[in-house]
Amino acid sequence: MALTVLEGSTFCICDELGDIYEATGGFFADDTRHLSLFRLTVNGESPLLLSSGKVEYFSAAFYLRNPLAGGLDQDSVAIIRERFVSDAMQDRIAVENVTTEPLSFELALEVASDFADIFAVKEYDFALGDPEHAKPFPKTAPPVLDEAGNRLVLDDPSGEPGRTQVLFSQLGEVDGGRVRYRVELEPRGRWELVTDVVPQADGNGADPRAGGPQRFGEELARVQDSLTAWQLRVPQLRATWVTLDHSFAHSVADLAALRMRGGNSGIARLPAAGMPWFMTVFGRDTLITSLQTLLFGPELARGALEVLAELQATEDDPSIDAEPGKIVHEVRHGKAAKAWFPRYYGTVDATPLYLVLLSEVWRWTDDIMLVRDLKEPALRALAWIDEYGDRDGDGFVEYEKRSDRGLDNQSWKDSGDSQRFADGSFAKTPIAPCEVQGYVYDAKKRMAELAREAWRDRPLAERLDKEADVLKKRFDEAFWVEERGGYYALALDGDKRRVDSMCSNIGHLLWTGIVASTRVTQVVDALMGDALWSGWGVRTMSTEDRGYSPLSYHNGTVWPHDNSLIAWGLMRYARWPEAYRIVQRVLEASSFFDYELPEVFAGLPRTQTPFPIAYPTAARPQAWAAGTPVLLLQVLLGLQPDRRRQTVETLAPLEVPSWAGSLRLSGIRAFDRAWDVRLEDGRVRVEPA
Repeated sequence: MALTVLEGSTFCICDELGDIYEATGGFFADDTRHLSLFRLTVNGESPLLLSSGKVEYFSAAFYLRNPLAGGLDQDSVAIIRERFVSDAMQDRIAVENVTTEPLSFELALEVASDFADIFAVKEYDFALGDPEHAKPFPKTAPPVLDEAGNRLVLDDPSGEPGRTQVLFSQLGEVDGGRVRYRVELEPRGRWELVTDVVPQADGNGADPRAGGPQRFGEELARVQDSLTAWQLRVPQLRATWVTLDHSFAHSVADLAALRMRGGNSGIARLPAAGMPWFMTVFGRDTLITSLQTLLFGPELARGALEVLAELQATEDDPSIDAEPGKIVHEVRHGKAAKAWFPRYYGTVDATPLYLVLLSEVWRWTDDIMLVRDLKEPALRALAWIDEYGDRDGDGFVEYEKRSDRGLDNQSWKDSGDSQRFADGSFAKTPIAPCEVQGYVYDAKKRMAELAREAWRDRPLAERLDKEADVLKKRFDEAFWVEERGGYYALALDGDKRRVDSMCSNIGHLLWTGIVASTRVTQVVDALMGDALWSGWGVRTMSTEDRGYSPLSYHNGTVWPHDNSLIAWGLMRYARWPEAYRIVQRVLEASSFFDYELPEVFAGLPRTQTPFPIAYPTAARPQAWAAGTPVLLLQVLLGLQPDRRRQTVETLAPLEVPSWAGSLRLSGIRAFDRAWDVRLEDGRVRVEPA
C-alpha cells in the first residue's frame, strides 16, 4: 500500500511502514527524486506493522513493532515513526522497551538517491512494473559522510547540480549508505532519532541544520496554520446525506494538499493538477479546478489567473508549441524541465478557459480592479484565438503539434488514441474539438460583457457578441450528426470531416451555452442514454463506437470532473432530473473510494458491477476530481451569483429530491460578504449570513 505525504510541490511516496524502496517511491522536490531508498531495520530486518496512515496531508504516523530477529522476543519493542513534509522532510523515530528486562539491538537506516527525473519514475509506473517498457533509472549516488555535521551528503552522480543532505540528531556508525545505532534500553526505556532530509536543487547552500529541529518545528507550525486558515475560510457543510458530507470534507482536505505556491513572487496559491506525477501548474486542470471551486471563494482562482498571466506566451516558438497570447499547458522544474520542457504550451483549450474563469470570478466578486489589471492578458488571449487558434480562418479553433516532442492531441482528452471516428479509425490533424468551440463561444460572450460593463469598450463588446453568434450558427451546421437520434460530433478533422464518435464532450457544450435550444433534448437524450450513461456517470465514449473500451483512458471510462461540467450544463438548461442523477450517482461512486474521487474509473455498466471499478493508474488526489463534489453541491443547490443585484441566488426547482436530505452550507463568500444556504423539505433558501 502506497502512502503519500505532500506540501506544495514537495512530496514523499512510501510504503505502509514509512520505507522508501519501491521503483516508483521516493522523496521528490522540483520534479526530481532526492531519495530513492530510505529504509528502517531492526537487527537487519524490517519492523512489523501495527497501523499507519496520514495525519494531515503533510504528515503521517507509522506504529510498528520489532521483528523476530537478533534474539528479540515478539512485541519487545514499540516503534513510532512520525513524518512531516514541507520544503524538506523530517522523520522522528522513537523506540521503547515495553518489557521488564533490558534490551539491546541494532537500529539502522539505509539511504540512497538516484536523482531520477519524475518522468523516468512515471514511465516505470505506467509500464506496470515491466522493466522492458520502463525508462532505466540513473545510477545511485554514493553518500559521503560529514562526521562533524552528523550528516550524509549525496550529490547527483550524473554531474548535474543537485544534492540531498540527510542529517541525524545522533551520530551513528556509517557504512556506505547505511547508518547503524546500537540501542541499549532499560525496562520502559525510550530512545529517539530525528532525521532531516534536505533537497538542494543547485547543489549548494548553507548548512541546512541551522536552527535544527526548531527550524522544522517552526515550519510545521506554519503549514498547520495554513491548513487551519484554509479550513476556516471555506464554507462549512452539515448534511444528513452522509455521502455528500464525507466527499465534501475530502475535497476540502485534498484541495488544501494540492495548493502550491506559484508565480515569480512565489506567494500566489493555486491548485496543482494531481498526485503523484502532476504536482505542478497545468493550465487546463488549474483553470477547471478553479471554476469548480468558486464556492470556496475567489483565492484559488485569483492565484491561477495571476500566475497563468505571468506564464502567458509572448513569442511564436514551435519547439514548445507556443504562440503569443497562449496560456501554458504544463510547467516543469529541475531535471524534468531538461527531460521535457520548462514550459510547454500544447493545449488548445486553456486559453479560452482562462477568459471563462476571469469572467466567472468577476461574476462572483464584482472585482473591477482584477478585470482591469488582467485586461491585457485577456486581450492577448482573445487575439490568440483569432490569429493562431483558428489556423485556417474557417472560424473554428484547431490544434496541430509543431514540437517534435509535443502532444499529438491537445484537447482535454489528450491521449494518443482519443480522436477516433465511430468506425474506430483515427482522425488526422489539424483537429477542431467540439468542446473547444463551445469554450470559445462562451469566452467571447463573457468578454463582450466585460468589455461593455468593466472596460467600457462598446465596439469590442459588439464585435465579440457578433462573432459568438456567428460561431454558434456555424458550429451547429458543421458539427451536428443526424444519426443515432442526433448529437454533435467529437471534432472536425483536417479535411473538415465530422469525427462522428459519440462522446461525453457534448455535455461540455451544454455548459458553454453553444447548444441551440432546438437541439437540447437530443443532446440530453444522447448523454443519458444507455450507450453513454454507465449508471455511475457519463462515459467518455459510447458503447456503440468501435473505439470504446471501459478501460480506455479517454474512450469509455468515467471522469468525475467531466460529469461535474455536464451536470453544470444540464443546470444551465434547467434539465434538473438529469443533473440530479449525475449528482447522486457520481457522489455515490465516491463512497467506494473512501469518499475521495479518483481522476477516472472504469466505464463498466452499474448493472454488471456492484461498485465502480478502479482505473489502475488514476491519480489520487487529483485536482479536478477533488473539485467535483464542490461543483456538484453547487448544482444540487442550483447556486449562481447575480452580480447586478449583488446576491447569490438559487435556480433549483421547488422540490429537490428526497435522497439529498437536509443540509446547511454556511460561509459562502461573494461580493465581500458571507451567505448561508439551507436545504430543508426539498426547498433551497439562500440568505445573508
